[in-house]
Amino acid sequence: MRGDLTVRKTKTASGATAVQVVRNIGKRREVLRHIGSAHDEQTLEMLLSEAEHYAERHRIQPSLFAQDQPAPPIVNLDQTTLIAVTHRFAREALRACGRLCKLGWLEDIYLDLALMRIIEPASKIQTLELLEEYFSVRYAPRTMRRRLNELLEHQEQIELSAIQTAREAFNEPFNLVLYDVTTLYFESFKEYDFQSTGFSKDNKPQQPQIVIGLITTRSGFPVTHEVFEGKTFEGHTMLKILERFQQRVGSHCKPVIVADAAMLSTENMASLSAQGYRFIVGARLANHSKSFIDQIDTQTPRTDEVTTRFEHTMKKDKVAVDVSVVCQFSTARYKKDKRELEKQLNRALLLIERNEPGRRARFVKKSDGKDGYQLNAELKAKAQRLLGIKGYVTNIAQTELSNQEVIDYYHDLWNVEQAFRMSKSDLQARPIYHRNEVAIRSHVLICFMALIMGKYLEINTKMSLKRIRKALWRVHEAHLRDERTGKVHIKRTGTDNQQIEDILRVLKPEFPH
Repeated sequence: MRGDLTVRKTKTASGATAVQVVRNIGKRREVLRHIGSAHDEQTLEMLLSEAEHYAERHRIQPSLFAQDQPAPPIVNLDQTTLIAVTHRFAREALRACGRLCKLGWLEDIYLDLALMRIIEPASKIQTLELLEEYFSVRYAPRTMRRRLNELLEHQEQIELSAIQTAREAFNEPFNLVLYDVTTLYFESFKEYDFQSTGFSKDNKPQQPQIVIGLITTRSGFPVTHEVFEGKTFEGHTMLKILERFQQRVGSHCKPVIVADAAMLSTENMASLSAQGYRFIVGARLANHSKSFIDQIDTQTPRTDEVTTRFEHTMKKDKVAVDVSVVCQFSTARYKKDKRELEKQLNRALLLIERNEPGRRARFVKKSDGKDGYQLNAELKAKAQRLLGIKGYVTNIAQTELSNQEVIDYYHDLWNVEQAFRMSKSDLQARPIYHRNEVAIRSHVLICFMALIMGKYLEINTKMSLKRIRKALWRVHEAHLRDERTGKVHIKRTGTDNQQIEDILRVLKPEFPH
């Protein structure tokens, strides 16, 4: 009947056959459910059957001619051959997650490259081999390279999709965002135009790298990223990516920026304040003047969890910005700081005895007026006064945000740090084998898409990505060929366990199994 449901097949750009459940209303066609895409007849048969079941369950008026389910075919197992074992369930589940993250508009190859970062990260060529081995999905290497070069054209829309997902799925108002940077190194010692040596967070100072900036929500869901040249100082990355994020979410939204101490220099804080942004950043108390450190030392109670706020003007060259510095003492931090201080002082004394400057030796300085090295007594005194004290810098008045709220918001930074750990370990964004800047940026964008999907699942299922991947991988399909008829029968292992049920509950709108 007019307006009721039908099953539609259509070719995708990659040559697959997409199966959809649609409703035709006049001359307009509304796609109600994308069931999946098939690259072979067996998968197509499964998807068409699933689509028919879905359409029959949701039709306004059930079909008068709906056929009873045919009797299952009788198969003699002694006359069958196991021709393949696939994991199509995992692929379709992750593709459903991609659609829930508003990424369903992308071509199949992009989603497949992203989901393979979750399933089994590998080089691009090996990824194509694994797609064929695990899912019977084939892409030509030349097609993959051409599509990678075109992916950056979609970066804006991909990030807009992430922002829309954060708003709709997690009710994110973007009142506060987290920002951090990391580095990814290359399996090479040769520098190129874009990848170069710099301060390495991977402890690979001799190898070229790139710098990546990432903005996430308080829960760690990624919404914007940027790739910078390897020698870029991390403090110079924030303003560019923040400007682009502002364009994505709209000028009406001015979130509080939470970042690590290295991000917000005096110049950055002055610039953010001038543009109407509010920020919370970790303080490097030892870098302040002796008089301000004396004030912190004398006015901060040595009592756990008690906070003190100081009004302060930070200056560098001709730039000045008025801020509040929130300080809190912790007995556990005092013990940790004291152990670290003693270790550094012992190392400094040993280096001085050897007449060596050492690498990044904190308390060693050149001797006054003669060769050799001596202990930096002034720096030692500063460090002793600040034992156990952690500082936080903000331009938000205490009437708007209490001292404890400032500290709690700063501690949310572990979420963006955890997102970086996921990208480096679970998704294996590093090491990178590309040389071309476009290919490098495309690789990072693929990892960013995988991070969107992975965090969506983690937040909604309360499971780690490793556990999610393991649960999905337990489900597989056996392809049995009946040697009498030549027909291939597909039998899937059961999905009746709690972890799979939790995942399917999250994916249900796009994965009606």
